[in-house]
Amino acid sequence: MSRKFDSLYRESIESPDRFWGREAERIFWKRQPDRVFDGSKSPFNRWFTGGETNLCYNAVDRWALGDRRGQAAVIWVSPETGRSRVLTYYQLYREVNRFAEVLRRRGLKKGDRVIIYLPNIPEALIAMLAVVRLGAIHSVVFGGFAPENLAQRIDDAGATLAITCDASSRGGRPLPIKPLLDKALDASDAGSVKTVIVLDRGLLDPGAWEKRGIDLDWKEEMDRTPFQPSEPAWLEANEPSYILYTSGTTGKPKGVLRDTGGHAVALATSMDYIYDVHHGDVYFSTSDIGWVVGHSYIVYGPLLAGVPTVLFEGTPVHPRPTIWWEVVETYGVTCMFSAPTAFRVLKGHGEEPFQAFDLSTLKYLFLAGEPLDKPTQAWASAVMPGIQILDHYWQTETGWSMIANCAGVELMPVKPGSPTRAVYGYDLDVVDASAQPVADGVKGYLVAKSPLPPGTLQTIWNDDDRFLNSYFRGFLDQGDLYKTGDWAIRDAEGYFWVLGRADEVINIAGHRLGTGEVEAAIASHPKVAEASAVGVSDELKGQAVIAFVVLTANVEPGPGVHDELVKAVAEKIGPIAKPRNLYFVSKLPKTRSGKIMRRIIKAAAEGKREYGNISTLEDPGAIDEIVAALEKREDNLETA
Repeated sequence: MSRKFDSLYRESIESPDRFWGREAERIFWKRQPDRVFDGSKSPFNRWFTGGETNLCYNAVDRWALGDRRGQAAVIWVSPETGRSRVLTYYQLYREVNRFAEVLRRRGLKKGDRVIIYLPNIPEALIAMLAVVRLGAIHSVVFGGFAPENLAQRIDDAGATLAITCDASSRGGRPLPIKPLLDKALDASDAGSVKTVIVLDRGLLDPGAWEKRGIDLDWKEEMDRTPFQPSEPAWLEANEPSYILYTSGTTGKPKGVLRDTGGHAVALATSMDYIYDVHHGDVYFSTSDIGWVVGHSYIVYGPLLAGVPTVLFEGTPVHPRPTIWWEVVETYGVTCMFSAPTAFRVLKGHGEEPFQAFDLSTLKYLFLAGEPLDKPTQAWASAVMPGIQILDHYWQTETGWSMIANCAGVELMPVKPGSPTRAVYGYDLDVVDASAQPVADGVKGYLVAKSPLPPGTLQTIWNDDDRFLNSYFRGFLDQGDLYKTGDWAIRDAEGYFWVLGRADEVINIAGHRLGTGEVEAAIASHPKVAEASAVGVSDELKGQAVIAFVVLTANVEPGPGVHDELVKAVAEKIGPIAKPRNLYFVSKLPKTRSGKIMRRIIKAAAEGKREYGNISTLEDPGAIDEIVAALEKREDNLETA
């Protein structure tokens, strides 16, 4: 039974004003809201109208000026550079105030947009917090984006100021960042950026990047700015805090616009109800600040809860596959947030990395970003006994979890492969193409009934029509349903299984299969670390499945393994889903956030060698492996 959660959830759906009015007491309001909810212009809904607050004040000031001033706020660990740094809440308060004055001196004011193009370093958090302190709007861009993509974001946001550094580091190699920003500014049509603040980390050789007339040195500016506490800008709850652009392969990027008050309330509530994090805990999200997880659960969520946040610069396997667990042991991490892909990578290194360190402080490991398949969940549970391994599901657009096992309310039984049930505030359903609910156990489109709860996207920056067309119009033809774009199944107990993107469908002789279903079937085999399936043209069936498979350590590819995997797909899905070809590779092309870039695999499989934007690709060598496997057909067996 889950009576406590059921009661909480029911109140959030049936009495949202009462529920969210109570949860709004978790943050400081300079002026109390006049109304909890205003749905008069649905789906452009507004939460906590008339209330005035500030994200930076709630994340920093109220702890720094209280009894947590000496407590760690940011724990920075950089295996890439061999450096680390701990900032207390009071030290963070001083740094943010100083940098806010630097920005104010450059003319930054409420409503201005700032591009932040930085890796996971303390200065990135300081910059984000200083921007929202002034009531300006930050747009953090992932440090791997190419100049063209960065220029699109600069122009769309109309940014007047940019903050960057000389370089980041990945796998021990410096990756230039400032030169990419310079190229983006050269390619910008708007020419709106008038000031660039540059942090020289000393990762590049002298002369490797150009200092331009609009550039200012971060350290020099800070050195001439003494600490002087200042009043934050008090924003009405629905004024924007940031723009975060969703990744896209082509076309204009979508700038997800986040509010201020609802965002703060939603994240503060989630730290308690979903993650069970309170004073005394240490939170470690392995994401990048350029992604939504980094915004919500490296920066704002933990700081709104007044707990230390671990800021990690690096990968899970560099300089060794034990590095995350060294961090957990050293700093006593109690709650961790990562992605299933990372654990599939670690799976290839065996169990030893988990056994070498004391993980006794770690209570929870939350995973998100893609469906957590049963084999990965089972393996993680086996190598991390006593630690709750919990899947949860959300999107850039929502900003926090839609489906989860709410550990802080009441842990429910785990059903492998399911992120559990709809979170408080989200009225979810599974429907067919006519927007009619489907029966339990039947695959359909995952949707949320309006209104979405606080903290979710307000609109697309400067493009309300695109907001409506992308999320509330289209094939469902229902204006009050938010389209997640994902397939899902719900069981009789309200548990959801998310099956992958509805547009990632393989049509085999009229049978529609999600790529995620095929991948999960292959990955269920104990010899498989991870897999990616795509549909390719087939003269007879229209489309056929091919799959690329990474085997676990010490497993050699061959006819035996090939046949076992084909059999697993046939048994779990049906003979129609059997892959036409299986290709064994040592790695898959992924973004730096760990998502498999299926469009690259599909393009390669179709004989194309132009892959579009690959600026977020983690390892270009993965493409070479895919191409080599495709070209060396004699070493790959075709399924009969």
